[in-house]
Amino acid sequence: MGSEVPPVYIGLKGIYVAKTSLSYIDGERGKLIYRGYSIEDLAEHSTFEEITYLLWFGKLPNKRELSEFKENLASEREIPDEVISIISKLPRNAHPMDILKTGVASLGPFDPDLPSIWGQHIHEKRAENLKIAMRILSKMPTIMAYFYRMKENKDIVHPRKDLNHAANFLYMMWGREPNDLEAKLMDVALILHADHGFNASTFACLVTASTLSDLYSAIVSGISALKGPLHGGANEQALRMLMEIGSPDNAREYVKGKLERKERIMGFGHRVYKAYDPRARILKKYAEMLAKETKQEKLFNTALEVEKVMIELLGRKGIFPNVDFYSGQVYHMLGIPTEIFTPIFAISRASGWIGHVLEYWEQNVLIRPRALYIGPMEAKYIPIENRI
Repeated sequence: MGSEVPPVYIGLKGIYVAKTSLSYIDGERGKLIYRGYSIEDLAEHSTFEEITYLLWFGKLPNKRELSEFKENLASEREIPDEVISIISKLPRNAHPMDILKTGVASLGPFDPDLPSIWGQHIHEKRAENLKIAMRILSKMPTIMAYFYRMKENKDIVHPRKDLNHAANFLYMMWGREPNDLEAKLMDVALILHADHGFNASTFACLVTASTLSDLYSAIVSGISALKGPLHGGANEQALRMLMEIGSPDNAREYVKGKLERKERIMGFGHRVYKAYDPRARILKKYAEMLAKETKQEKLFNTALEVEKVMIELLGRKGIFPNVDFYSGQVYHMLGIPTEIFTPIFAISRASGWIGHVLEYWEQNVLIRPRALYIGPMEAKYIPIENRI
């Protein structure tokens, strides 16, 4: 090595590795946009299917385009019997993200379009890749709902084509059609998690896709990265914390005690946002509505008090609630088991993962960073009989 040591950015923090037009985060002002549209407008007026179309095609669909897109997605929800059999044989105590990962990986060999596009030009087959994308996105909720029903020793509930993506997922989980508020809340949650720049799981998808591997392999990489507790799973921990606090009256003492012990308050702070996470603000509004509907005001009020104390103590440092603080409450109030929280994240984020892969493939370059070697340079080999 020369005398000059190149800069090393461990974790690639602050490093631009590609260009994208899918989403933009203004962490200082607490803004999130999907292809130019504010997340507030999209959560209020749009649907997950429309958001997915926007991310994949670069524009909001007209009525005909959206209708066809929704029909195509709905027609792909069922999974092969062989994959159902595989899921049924997996341990009931397995991590749900491992179930989702295994299920998606198992879908690949049964995809009729995959063999025809395999090869060095796989990234140029956009029409075929879009068909595969629709299958992956449509089948991921089915995989998770089927496993949940099996785990609970209940008959699986097959998907319906007349329900939208969010409502159908809840229907397959519960065995009953959700009401309007439940369906809207799940739809909003999916919209809010659909994309978020070059996070760890999105980058993992792109690393795999850049080798010209297939879309199934890329999505499995994303699921694997999201399984890690430093990326997915924070909403589970935030909910457990609120349950542990138990009451608004206990919030201040609990928070102060945690901070004095240099422990984290889950659901606060963000790698990018230095202001209030806009997704948290949106979910907070719906969490309040759902708390009244389900008679769980105590949980919501406890969260409000934790937020109040945290902003009072750490708001000046740019630490505010993030999306995980309220998403866990929303899922819990909907009656969704805690272990399914992160899979729901993946079911939603698959929309963004796929959008980024399709975008990156337009000007594909193999992602191959370097590591700065800091080990010895002229070590002498010692025969094993002479080693101490």
